Amino acid sequence: MATLTKSITIDAPVEKVFAYMDDPIRTPEFWPSMIDVRNVKQPAGGNKTFEWTYKMAGMKLDGTTEVVERVPNERLVTSGKGGIESKFTWTFLPEHGGTRLMVHVEYSVPIPVLGKLAESIIIKQNEREADTMLANLKTLMEVSEPVHNG
Repeated sequence: MATLTKSITIDAPVEKVFAYMDDPIRTPEFWPSMIDVRNVKQPAGGNKTFEWTYKMAGMKLDGTTEVVERVPNERLVTSGKGGIESKFTWTFLPEHGGTRLMVHVEYSVPIPVLGKLAESIIIKQNEREADTMLANLKTLMEVSEPVHNG
């Protein structure tokens, strides 16, 4: 399993950042390689789930994600299955009137699909993608009202 940890300070309240991140449909707005999020479901008494299509190394991969832990305005933890096995832990901390957003990711590169030689390249690309994703979130959250595509 590969891991990465990143953080960014966003000049927006924790409540705003958490509410935005708590809506999976918005993910493609800030995550460059996330092509589509669909079929968001939250059964009574159950965890939110959704399906996605992600582009890695030029290949489209499909999977599902379940929110396995949700602490409003503090933490979101998701578990992804399918094209990429992953666990994302998003932590939201109040900081000087804004939000310190941290993401810790554990994921497997789909080696049978991409090949062992591509693994280190993919890991480096994912590091850059995480930086871009957080920068996009910062931009979206620091405007007065984020634009919702849909």
